[in-house]
Amino acid sequence: MKIAVNTRLLLKDRLEGIGWFTHECLSRIVRQHPEHQFYFLFDRAYDESFVYAPNVTPVVTHPQARHPYLWYLFFEVGVPREVRRIRPDLLLSTDGWIPTRMQDVPIVDVIHDLNFVHHPDFIEKQSVKRYYDRFFPQFARRADRLATVSEYTRQDIHQQYGVPLEKIDVVYNGSNELYHPLLPAEQAAVKTEFSQGSDFFLFVGLIHKRKNLANIFRAFDAFKEQQASDAKLVVVGDKKWWQGEIEDTYLAMKHRDDVIMMGRQKIEVLQKLYGSARALVYTSLFEGFGIPIVEAFNAETAVITSNVTSMPEVAGEAAVLVDPNSVPEITKAMTRLWNDDAYRDDLIAKGREQRKLFSWQQTADRLWQTVETVLCR
Repeated sequence: MKIAVNTRLLLKDRLEGIGWFTHECLSRIVRQHPEHQFYFLFDRAYDESFVYAPNVTPVVTHPQARHPYLWYLFFEVGVPREVRRIRPDLLLSTDGWIPTRMQDVPIVDVIHDLNFVHHPDFIEKQSVKRYYDRFFPQFARRADRLATVSEYTRQDIHQQYGVPLEKIDVVYNGSNELYHPLLPAEQAAVKTEFSQGSDFFLFVGLIHKRKNLANIFRAFDAFKEQQASDAKLVVVGDKKWWQGEIEDTYLAMKHRDDVIMMGRQKIEVLQKLYGSARALVYTSLFEGFGIPIVEAFNAETAVITSNVTSMPEVAGEAAVLVDPNSVPEITKAMTRLWNDDAYRDDLIAKGREQRKLFSWQQTADRLWQTVETVLCR
């Protein structure tokens, strides 16, 4: 059979959360199913590394989907044009966007979260918010079957858009296999290289107000006031939304000299940092899943995360759960993990069990089951 796939987020050296999901799933699916022909629909020149197997045909579809008006043209004009030419048996989209008026081809759509519904303040451009509000309900209802990355988001899609639960499958995210524990000597070398030889807390994520970095800065400042230590806070992430509250909070910190801003880093550096951190501090305000939680479990690093949305589901009993709006709670969690080795070791042991629920191979297999449900009916 022929399967067309929306692959516009497969961007060389620019993979974000959904891009990683797309890459990890498709690289496995196409190799495991050579009996099918896959047509990858890119919106710009593609990198050959994303043509994973001989049964993949890359197609550049216009226009580039860079903002709401072009999103509309890409999905309502460009993609249907290529679909009419290819005549696939199914269209798969791994990023939520699909054509809404194309009725003659079955569609499987992956919607990762509905953060824009609950936190419209996270969206800076009104044109983007209007697009989301208008089209995501249509995407959810038009798809023949949906997949999403947590039970929380499955229930959320059902409640917000009225999509029957039996039409939505959960396909948990995974974590890159490069993340693993480091030996003490390796950890010492990493600290010498990146944190001035000191133990450190780690934040990994896009620097955006949804990730709650301002409260993490406040909590770290309070932690430093209470503890006589040389602890550092290492922050890894693109500073795209740095200006505003996040920057102002950082500049107001008494201990900002102990914050190490590293910007975006390659996975080889992240692997070192995860494996050497005292704890990951990932107290986001909203997540459809929260991949860094699992990355830390694989690196055998303790985790502080939020008690809202999908994060308790992903963390289970293997992390410290806090109210992300409470600076004292985040500070208390950091203090306990800094001082209580037995508690930290217990969380790490629980993380070894919890991480068994999540792997990219399981994700790919479950997504393929969703595809087959539609192909074989």
